[in-house]
Amino acid sequence: MFKEGAGNGFLQLADIAANKCVALYKCSDLVTMKFYANKHPTLATLPHPVGLSISSVKSSTRESEILFFLLIVVVIRTKKTGSVTMINYLTSSFMYNKVANLILWFYADIRLGIIYGILFILFGMLLPEPTYSGPENVVYFRTAAGLEEELQRDKRITWLVVFYTVWNPSCTNFAPVFAQLSAQYVLENLKFGKIDVGRYPDAAKKYGINDSSMSRQLPTVILFKGGKEVTRRPAADDRGKLIKFFFTEDNVKASFDLNQLYSECKANPLKKKKGATENKTDVQNAHIKSE
Repeated sequence: MFKEGAGNGFLQLADIAANKCVALYKCSDLVTMKFYANKHPTLATLPHPVGLSISSVKSSTRESEILFFLLIVVVIRTKKTGSVTMINYLTSSFMYNKVANLILWFYADIRLGIIYGILFILFGMLLPEPTYSGPENVVYFRTAAGLEEELQRDKRITWLVVFYTVWNPSCTNFAPVFAQLSAQYVLENLKFGKIDVGRYPDAAKKYGINDSSMSRQLPTVILFKGGKEVTRRPAADDRGKLIKFFFTEDNVKASFDLNQLYSECKANPLKKKKGATENKTDVQNAHIKSE
């Protein structure tokens, strides 16, 4: 009985607080010029004491709403795509800022909006975002069959493979991180690979990766040992729900234990197979005899 009364009291307090918020919002709307302009359209044509008309204030309010909406979109998109560096935030901000400016130009004058839209497209085509051009040791696979063949060719080699698409922002953000990791950890028996599931969807189907535009599995990084999958990111929980994973350098190192993996591979280098060595010796002897 006591719990029920306490619960009812809490609901009443919450209801009162909600009503206060609604009342404050309505009061704040009453003191704005936008309210009077909506109630009395003829007031929009009257001069304002400080030199501003109500129509200009309404226009300014609309522009502010668009800019605040831009800010919200930037925050949500950068969080969704896993943007964790300042460059990623700036890239997203500049892109959505251009879109917001395009809307504002159309809102002010449709002719100016068309001109800005043309310039927007031209600059995007002539000056695209620069791609990573630093050191990397990555093998690019063309088909799922090619990847499987390489995995089975020598099972002593450990592979870390990225399944990606060129149009996905998360894949674009992760590309330089993976390239730097490949240059740092590559060994004869520890290799890094990539395959574009946008161009080769059979690879996505084979390894159970959703390659649609709404996919949360792009990029997917899989570690192969002995020709078989050991672990992947993002992974699914016991209920089959994907666990959110941010593809930062530190997260990838920790999730795949790259430091330990590198030490193990370095301590056990590849030894040339006996048959291959004998064949090479026979070829050299035959070459000497022929001379």
